[in-house]
Amino acid sequence: MRDPERLRAREVAPSILAADLSRLGAQVDDVLAAGARVVHVDVMDGHFVPPITFGPNAVAAVADRVHAAGGIVDVHLMIERPERQVADFIAAGADSITIHVEATPHVHYALQAVREGGCTAGAAICPATPVTLLADAAAAGVLDLALCMSVNPGWGNQRLIEHSFGKLADLRAMLPEAVGVEVDGGVNAATARAVAEAGANLLVAGSAVFGAAEPGEAWREITAAAWPAP
Repeated sequence: MRDPERLRAREVAPSILAADLSRLGAQVDDVLAAGARVVHVDVMDGHFVPPITFGPNAVAAVADRVHAAGGIVDVHLMIERPERQVADFIAAGADSITIHVEATPHVHYALQAVREGGCTAGAAICPATPVTLLADAAAAGVLDLALCMSVNPGWGNQRLIEHSFGKLADLRAMLPEAVGVEVDGGVNAATARAVAEAGANLLVAGSAVFGAAEPGEAWREITAAAWPAP
C-alpha cells in the first residue's frame, strides 16, 4: 500500500540480499522482532548489474510476515527496463518500488506506473550519476524516494564510497521535504551516523545485519549508531 510518510521516517532497512536463504523466514522474523519495519529486497537481472538475485517470488515470500508486523517491503529494481516488471512486483506484495534512472529512458513513465499500482515510487542513482538527474522527477511530483547508491550496485559487503556523503547532502538540499532520502551500500555501525547526518533517513544495511550472529541485535546497534538517544 502506498504510504509515502513511511519513507520519510528514520529507519534502518535490512536487505535480504545478505540473508541466509535457507532460513529467510526466521531471519526476517528476527529483525522484525527487533523493531525493523522496512525490509529491503534487492532485485538484479544479470544485465543492468552482473549478478542475478531475486524476482517477485522473493517479495511474495516475505511480504505477508512483513505486513503482519506493520512493516513495508521496499523493492530495489537493479534491472533494465524496470517499467516492464513493475506490475509483477506490485502483485507480489511490494509497498515501495525503486527504479534506476540509468536503466530506462522512461523514468517518468516508470515512476507513474509504480504509483498507479498503489506503491510509493523511488528513483536510484549510481555513484557516478549526478543528483540533478532526479530533479525533474521531483518537480513533476512523481517521486517519493531518492536512493543514493554509496557503492557500485550489484554486490554486497562493499566499502562505502566517501563521495556519497556530499551527494546525500546535495539530494537533501535539492529535494522537497516530502521526498525521503535512502542510502544503500556500506552502511554499518561505523558509517551509519555519518550518512544520517549527511541527509539520509532510510539506511539500507545488508551484510552488517544478516552477516552478524544475531541480526536483530545488529539492526538495533546500527539504528542506535545512526540516531543516538539524547
